[in-house]
Amino acid sequence: MFNDLFRAYEQLAAVADKAFRRMEEEYGDKVKCEIHCTDCCHAVFGLFLIESVYLKNCFDKLDDEQKRAALLRADQADEDLARLQEKLEMYRDDPQLQAYALARQRIRCPLLDDQQNCILYPYRPITCRVYGIPTVINGKARVCWKAGFEAGESYPTFNLDAVYGHLYRLSQELLEKAGQTDMERASFLVSVSKSIKTPVEDLVSEKLG
Repeated sequence: MFNDLFRAYEQLAAVADKAFRRMEEEYGDKVKCEIHCTDCCHAVFGLFLIESVYLKNCFDKLDDEQKRAALLRADQADEDLARLQEKLEMYRDDPQLQAYALARQRIRCPLLDDQQNCILYPYRPITCRVYGIPTVINGKARVCWKAGFEAGESYPTFNLDAVYGHLYRLSQELLEKAGQTDMERASFLVSVSKSIKTPVEDLVSEKLG
């Protein structure tokens, strides 16, 4: 049903991969990503609906043992996220402190197995694909703390804000294809844990309880 939208999403992912490879070629000594480096696998972020549904579609094709283990990890991630939400409520009058607390929080992605491998690595979200290079989010440049990019120096950046705009529009198209009318939901973000635990039809109709 959503194959054309999935192809459009994969094109965005390919753009992200190309940007990462280009940074590796030009600034290889500063990009510190390596096998089993899992810092990005403990960062807290959400998925636009198109990514959430795409990830769920790929997850459902895994073998039963992998899925069972990941779903147990997803339950733990949801518990950790609930505790984080309580902490953020304490700082609701201070958005800057909220952002600081969120940036420091580490929650294991349920797709990270006990061997420190991502079980959906070829299909991982775009945020994961560009984590180790300079990006622009909400108009501000950011980079993994492990990277060797130096403060005060000028580097090319990957514009995640622009990608988020594309993901928002693809999410709108997905809602339209599914016969939904509330287009504001295209801006809602879904956790990885909720994405893999929730049937696609419920993700699209917002039955995420």
